[in-house]
Amino acid sequence: MTQETTVLGRLDGNTLKELARVICGDDHLYYRRGFEIAEFLESAGWLDVPEYEGEYRSEWALQQLMDRRETPTDLEKVLIRLADAREYLEEPDLLATVINAVNTFLVHEGFRLENPGGKPRIVVCDPALAHPGQQAPVELKATMADVIREPRIAALLQRRLDEARTCYANGAHVAAIIMLGSLLEGVLLTVIEERNASLLRGKNPDFIGLKALINICHEAGWIDVDVERFSQALREYRNFVHPRAEFREAHTPDRDTLTVSWYVVNSALNDLAASQPVASA
Repeated sequence: MTQETTVLGRLDGNTLKELARVICGDDHLYYRRGFEIAEFLESAGWLDVPEYEGEYRSEWALQQLMDRRETPTDLEKVLIRLADAREYLEEPDLLATVINAVNTFLVHEGFRLENPGGKPRIVVCDPALAHPGQQAPVELKATMADVIREPRIAALLQRRLDEARTCYANGAHVAAIIMLGSLLEGVLLTVIEERNASLLRGKNPDFIGLKALINICHEAGWIDVDVERFSQALREYRNFVHPRAEFREAHTPDRDTLTVSWYVVNSALNDLAASQPVASA
């Protein structure tokens, strides 16, 4: 089921100019002729789209966006459609290019456009990511909403993920790894509590370590053996939150270590999303 979004507020005029530019496209993006822009807006779910009558494409597209500036749901529909693979059936490789182009300006509004598992959505993010090197080493394909039912804890964990991205962008490798380990611990504990709390065997959740949580999720069949093994390695690096643990290892994590850690979290979220029980009708 497509997730409805109602997160946007009133977007800045410069943001709308950039959005119009992406909709129109150019040699590097998906190019749309004037009448195709109107068709795109209709495909996005807009009603009563005016007929295109030969105006400059960018000016016409911007005017349509400005006319609906006070209707954020219509602007959300446009963003979601830009991340819809069905827009790029003849040039599928352009999908990622378009999403990245949108995120370079949408981040200033505090949002990101994503397409995890082919499900376009808008997520809240930290505007501090708006600088060179903002991208994580690998995009997480599943969002917290795919894994966690409780919206408040999902939002909290999403913030941890955003902070990990910020640490990565600024070369804070140890901090990013610690944040990813914290994120993984929170995700696994919440998943267990939501799916089958009896697996905790009456233990106080506040005193269950990451190692035990990894084992429980693996034994329950929610994460594969490769994720289980590499998650344990991430757990050891997460323990570098204690300086003496890092001192004893005589090894300082670098960007390669962080990249591997990011893949571990990515795979864990993918496995957990794939193993999510189907809700009863």
